Amino acid sequence: MRTRVAIAFTGPSGSGKTTLVEKVAKALIQTRKVVIIKNDPKDKAHFDVAGKDSYRFFQTGAEVVVTSPTRTTYFSHREKRLDEIVAMVNDFDILLVEGLKTLPLPRIAIFRGSIDESYFPCSEAIAIDDTVDLSAYTIPDNIDILDLNDLDAVLEWIDTNAKAI
Repeated sequence: MRTRVAIAFTGPSGSGKTTLVEKVAKALIQTRKVVIIKNDPKDKAHFDVAGKDSYRFFQTGAEVVVTSPTRTTYFSHREKRLDEIVAMVNDFDILLVEGLKTLPLPRIAIFRGSIDESYFPCSEAIAIDDTVDLSAYTIPDNIDILDLNDLDAVLEWIDTNAKAI
């Protein structure tokens, strides 16, 4: 059995989490099978379009799987634990998680403009750009500082720090 690893990304709304996860995934997908989990803590996401079959099926309260020649989509009314999700999509090399601060995964917190120090206890690294004045903060020694715009450095940190799952 091959080693599967995971890494998480966190940060305030608008910080660039999705953009960084997208860049990381596009780079890693060249040589690895990548799975992304995005947490939607405020339940804002909408799936499919009202009136379409899958939407109507989901509105019944049932678990819904939509298959086609190029994709499979699973809609669930139940919250899934990480191990349940991993079991469902078990054919991957690296799992990228956006959000879910409570998961015990190595985590990069993303900031632009300012740093929210409340993220320090759940982060092993911070990724910032030149809009952040580091002299205004005391970054704990156990947190690595990454350049948000240096994708190679971010990928190297991920390769070194991702957790086997």
